[in-house]
Amino acid sequence: QVQLVESGGGLVQAGGSLRLSCTASGSIRSINVMGWYRQAPGKQRELVATITSSMAANYADSVKGRFTISRDNARNTVYLQMNSLKPEDTAVYLCNADLWSTRGIPYNYWGQGTQVTVTV
Repeated sequence: QVQLVESGGGLVQAGGSLRLSCTASGSIRSINVMGWYRQAPGKQRELVATITSSMAANYADSVKGRFTISRDNARNTVYLQMNSLKPEDTAVYLCNADLWSTRGIPYNYWGQGTQVTVTV
């Protein structure tokens, strides 16, 4: 049906940068909102950033000024550019999408997650 696949996670030192990518594929008519969430060990999953099809972006206060979300509608891909990374950014980052299937049915999908680890 539909799947979201993330990539770009890894191990970096504090102050470094990473760029995450998430591509949606399958029976998709359109994607209205794509976003990134993260979950650290022992903590609740939290919203990092979202972006609409019209490119309106929203960020968690903790990442404002450091992270930038963007999307390529032609490729059904969302990106998260992460700069000035801090150890507290360490988490599994998950891609999420609200979309319409080719049959006009609304769905919410999650990717499998990609690990981001920031060392001191």
